[in-house]
Amino acid sequence: MPLQSRVRAFVRALMGVSFIIAGVLHFTHTAFYLKIMPPYLPAHLELIYLSGVLEILGGIGVFLARTRRWAGYGLAVLLVAVLPANLHMALNQIQVTDTPTPPLLLWLRLPLQAILILLIIWCTREGNHQQRPTPK
Repeated sequence: MPLQSRVRAFVRALMGVSFIIAGVLHFTHTAFYLKIMPPYLPAHLELIYLSGVLEILGGIGVFLARTRRWAGYGLAVLLVAVLPANLHMALNQIQVTDTPTPPLLLWLRLPLQAILILLIIWCTREGNHQQRPTPK
């Protein structure tokens, strides 16, 4: 297996497990997510649970060849959808743990979303990019 395929498979597994764990956290650490919900969004608890379910399903979908590409697209859309909560957290310097998070780290979460979107799309796209024969 070529190195790029192995790296893609590793990143895919890492992303799949990470999204499943993150999704479960929506149910086990709901208070964390409630703190960062922008006040202008309705049904905070329902949105937290919905995003948790979608993260779990997307994480599972990443492992299945038949659903991998669509799971990647779905997770990318979900990462865009949760951006308002991350922005709200940074703008208002919302602290969710007893140990204060430096404001810079709250802001660094925003470009991390873009990196995660790129990674999830990259690791879930079709991996068999064979070279085309060169014209003679």
